[in-house]
Order: sequence, then structure tokens, then C-alpha cells
Amino acid sequence: MFDQIISLENLFFAWKEFKRGKRRKKDVQGFERHLEDNVFSLHIDLSSNNYRHGPYQRFHIFDPKHRVIHKATVRDRLVHHAVYRVLYPIFDHSFIFDSYSCRIAKGTHAAVDRLEKFTRNVSDNYRGQCWILKFDIKKFFDSVDHEILLRILKRKIDCERTFVLVKEIISSFSKQHTVGGGSLFEVRQPIGLPIGNLTSQLFANVYLDAFDHFIKEEFRIPYYIRYTDDVVIVDSDKSKLFSFIPVIEQWLWQERRLTLHPKKIEICKLNQGIDFLGYVTLPYYRVLRARIKRRMLMRLNVTNVDSYLGLLKHCSGHKLSIRVRSLFFLQVCEAIRALLFLL
Repeated sequence: MFDQIISLENLFFAWKEFKRGKRRKKDVQGFERHLEDNVFSLHIDLSSNNYRHGPYQRFHIFDPKHRVIHKATVRDRLVHHAVYRVLYPIFDHSFIFDSYSCRIAKGTHAAVDRLEKFTRNVSDNYRGQCWILKFDIKKFFDSVDHEILLRILKRKIDCERTFVLVKEIISSFSKQHTVGGGSLFEVRQPIGLPIGNLTSQLFANVYLDAFDHFIKEEFRIPYYIRYTDDVVIVDSDKSKLFSFIPVIEQWLWQERRLTLHPKKIEICKLNQGIDFLGYVTLPYYRVLRARIKRRMLMRLNVTNVDSYLGLLKHCSGHKLSIRVRSLFFLQVCEAIRALLFLL
């Protein structure tokens, strides 16, 4: 497994995948300028056990909510991609069908389509009752316990050198969590995964995989969808959904040291609209979330118009598509007018 990860073939394939959409970044351009030298040097460091993960660059984004992103160096991110390419198929086959984050042939649109199918099944094609329990985990990535995660990974990574490399990546970032009350008994427990790492997406699915199986197999909940730490459960019985909450809270805390976000536990009827992954699902149709719609109209430009129109193809967005095209046409006309004025 380790030889497969650090092979030159895997590293160059990982580079090809990593650089997609990043060619204009200065750090990526700098690495690519001496690509072969950099990749061969990385290969030597990995094979001789001299590789050490570098520091992270910390920055904030507000899109729409505040997030702290930790960005690794290009060299380290290449290692993340190389590791991901080998580990993903090993773990993916054990994931449940309805886990949709960072998986091949999954994603947000597949998750929203699945939610619509579930609501149709439960409501008997919108003729009966349909309730939805929504929740997410409080500060999920910041709360992942390194010891628990490594214990889970160890079960399937039987190659010692691979496990050492994975441990190096995980331990490269941590938020110290104090366990114990008095100074003599305090233990500084490393927790947290950086949101910016590709490996963090895989490790997040690994960390919650047992929870998925508990919900689907032991707790016998058929209509369940998870995207990272965002979860929806669909049922015709509102009281049953209420009864699920304490069981879920207990399992997450006992098994993973995680807690639900108290302000984001919600039970609502389908005809109220299910706000999930950027879309609001209703009987017979879905619309774009109002906040995303406002942001789209404010930020529309030549670089994002195609992606915005692509988003609208997955919902009842014909009128909004016309509006986006009209605004974009006006922007182009203004740009041409300004250029002609300068000439």
C-alpha cells in the first residue's frame, strides 16, 4: 500500500488531479515550474521516511457563514491527493449508499434528488403525511478526536508505513482539548481536522461511517441521508422523529465525542419546505435557497455565470435563469460601452 502511494506514477496522477482549477494560483505555478524535481524530491523524502508535514496558512472566508480554512503547502496537498487516491477505494465500499459527501458519483445534487425520492415514498406521492428531521453536528471538523479516528483507520490500514504517513497528516493539525478537572489529572487531547485538506473529507466519512450503519441497520431508519455532518431523516410519524433525537445524541457522544448543534435541530413538514444543501424541496418541485439566490444576483460575472446557470438546472429555476442571463447581458453591454468610450 505504501509503495503504491509514493510511486512516481501515483504522485504524477495525483498532481494532475490536484492542479485542476488551480493553474492560476501562484504557489501552484511555482511548484509546476520545477515539477519533476519537486515530485522526485518528494518521492525520495517519502521513501526514506524523511517526509514531515509543513505548517498551514490560516485564513477566513464568509460564504455565507464564517469559516476558518487552514491551507497546506502545495507539496503537502500533493501528498494528501496521493494518499486519497489509494485509501478512498479501500474505505468507500464500506460506506452506506446514502452518504453523499466527497464520493464518486455522489455530491449535493444526488443527495437532493434522493431526498425528493424519499419524500415521495413516505408521503405516498404527496397524498399523506411527511415529516423531516434535520440536524448537524456542532463544530464537526474541529471536534474529530485524533485517537478515535486513528483507531478506526488502523482496522483497515494494515501497512505500518502507510499508517505512519496517515498519522503524520492527521497530527499536522490539532486543537488541544483538555480532559479532566484538576491540574494533576488534565490531559491535552488532540482534536480537529483542517477543512482545507482533501484527506479531511475522507476521514470525516470514515469517522461517521459507524454512525451511518447504526442508523440504517441497528436503529432501522430507512430514509436517512448524510452529507458530511448535515443529516436528514424522513418519516410519516412526527413523534417517532422526536424519539430519535436522544438516541442519536447519546451515540454520537459515547462513540465519537460529538454533539448536535442545539440551534440546528429541526422537525418540519414537507409542505413547509426542506432547506437542504442549498435547495428548498417542496411537493412536486424545488427552488434555490433564498440566500444563495441573493448572493448569485449580487456576484454575477463572466467567471461564474455558467456555474450559476448549472445550479438552476437542478431546480425550478427557469424564471431565475432568464433573469441571470438578462443581468449578464446588461453587464456585457456596459463593458462594451466602456471599452468603446475609452477608444
